[in-house]
Amino acid sequence: MNQVKNYLSLIKFSHTIFALPFAVVGFLLALYNTGKSFDSKLFFLMVLCMVFARSAAMAFNRYADREFDKANPRTFVREIPAGIITPSEAITFVIGNCILFIATTYFINTICFYLSPVALIIVLGYSITKRFTALCHLVLGLGLSLAPIGAYLVVAGKFALLPILFSLVVLFWVSGFDIIYALQDVEFDSEKKLKSIPVYLGKQNALNLSRFLHLLSFLILLFAGYYAQFSTWYWAGWLVFSCLLVYQHTLVSANDLSRVNLAFFTTNGFASLLFSVFFILEMYL
Repeated sequence: MNQVKNYLSLIKFSHTIFALPFAVVGFLLALYNTGKSFDSKLFFLMVLCMVFARSAAMAFNRYADREFDKANPRTFVREIPAGIITPSEAITFVIGNCILFIATTYFINTICFYLSPVALIIVLGYSITKRFTALCHLVLGLGLSLAPIGAYLVVAGKFALLPILFSLVVLFWVSGFDIIYALQDVEFDSEKKLKSIPVYLGKQNALNLSRFLHLLSFLILLFAGYYAQFSTWYWAGWLVFSCLLVYQHTLVSANDLSRVNLAFFTTNGFASLLFSVFFILEMYL
């Protein structure tokens, strides 16, 4: 049981709340657009795909960054540098989750199965991007943005504009809050020659870019609502999500990062969860 807890901690399983609600949005949207009834088996397979892909991505990130984590005062207590999980155990866990992810997509439909290696390349590739590009935050955003469009493909088996718009919302939203999170490691990343927006632009300019990316999320969500002619519940969700985006920027400044965790974990978790709840109400009320 302790080892299970160690692996859940390794992959920060609680952070699944960021992308999973948007996967639910994509799934329900596909049901609405195709006229299909809810399929609990298909929903379960979609959730499994989310868990396996994210577990592989997070474990690979910890494996790839193990030497940096060991040297960083903020992260040296993580499972691999602390010796709780060995590097070989971590990479075995990554491979196992990749296999399970691809195998699960096989039982969904052809397009999900064929695209599964592409999805893995994106979500795993993020972990090495900080070595050569400050745009690593956008790669992370791209990985999580696969949730709504991927879930839509599970049901519909084809692409559509609206789930792509929701994916763009996730892309800019996640990239923006990851820039805020990276503010904590500016000095360390600079010393170790690691790339990030805060290292490249400085703390204040990085915060300004984060605000701009969140503005893009706000505007795309606005456009999606008008495009689909959604009604009251959607707009309530849009308002709550947007207000929480604004709120997180009141919690941090270039000179005060003491509330980064509140901005990163709590605020964004509630933003994603509450928007999905209002979207469910929009679909069924």
